[in-house]
Amino acid sequence: MSNRSISWNAALRDIRSDRTVVPVGFLSARARCQGFAEFRHRPLVVAGQFDRSAVMAAAASAAKAHQERHGGTWQAAMSVCLKASWQAARMARNATAH
Repeated sequence: MSNRSISWNAALRDIRSDRTVVPVGFLSARARCQGFAEFRHRPLVVAGQFDRSAVMAAAASAAKAHQERHGGTWQAAMSVCLKASWQAARMARNATAH
């Protein structure tokens, strides 16, 4: 029988690297998408179904602000904002279901 040694430094480094990384500007993009739905009176969820055009419009609006604030490419801004917009839509659907 052999004894195995554990490198605690390596183990803790692996644990830290497994954490989910939140993209820069994600939380503000989600808030902008939720605000878009409220202020433009264009809900992201209608009758329990996602309104895809409203989700895309909210993401595009948030992406413009994201690009102005953080710089970067349009593709990177839309990537972050589409994820945020869909998360806001899922939260809205769950809120109406309960």
